[in-house]
Amino acid sequence: MPVTVGLGAASPTESILSTVRAVGHEVDLVLFSQPGTAGSFGDAVKVIEAEQPEEALVAALTDGRIDAAVRGTLPASSTLKALKRVAGVDQLERIALLETADGRLFLLAPVGVDEGWTVTEKMRFVERGRLIARNFGLPEKVAVLSGGRLGDVGRHPTVDRSMADAELVARLTGAEHAEILIEDVVGRYGMILAPDGISGNLIFRTLTFLGAGTGHGAPVVNIDDIFVDTSRASANYTNAVMLAKSLAEFKKS
Repeated sequence: MPVTVGLGAASPTESILSTVRAVGHEVDLVLFSQPGTAGSFGDAVKVIEAEQPEEALVAALTDGRIDAAVRGTLPASSTLKALKRVAGVDQLERIALLETADGRLFLLAPVGVDEGWTVTEKMRFVERGRLIARNFGLPEKVAVLSGGRLGDVGRHPTVDRSMADAELVARLTGAEHAEILIEDVVGRYGMILAPDGISGNLIFRTLTFLGAGTGHGAPVVNIDDIFVDTSRASANYTNAVMLAKSLAEFKKS
């Protein structure tokens, strides 16, 4: 059964046009864009025009007219605000699927600066990350990072707190406290939990924008519908669309 994926397209940029060309017949792609732009995307793709395309994208997702949504080039603030309002949540929790330059895939959370600051939130990420890892054939082992090595205890209160939190999360969830040694866990663990949303966001940006890695999108994991968040700086959204498709197929099955 075909999967319909909605993609936010603020304008006919090359990142959107290359995605349209790449996904081809893999998915039924629907673009959500500004009025008057439909003819700019070519004849091979359906375009929904709206004064507020982010609202239209979220509405189509929650109404069941599309199976999954990808933010694409729509503004983060207004799009995620609309999603939170419709989903009835105060905060969105996202887990990013990343790939290193040498092809090692792993999940990373939190990636939003306002996410993952409490032990309870960290535990939710571990459990939801394991499920996604299982679905994508990644190891279900989870590495919990902290702000230092165990030998660094006492050097700074913030470092001490991050290690105490990591030890607690690891003990309660069956994950492993990997200290600050991210270089030792990528490729061996399917899911990596950063100490907080700021460090997670920095890991994501460093890998994808400076380290020749790839971001495949960040599914929102605390809502019922499938929504994959993306960066507007992405070269294209093919990976995110295919990730959304895969998640929709898992949900259907």
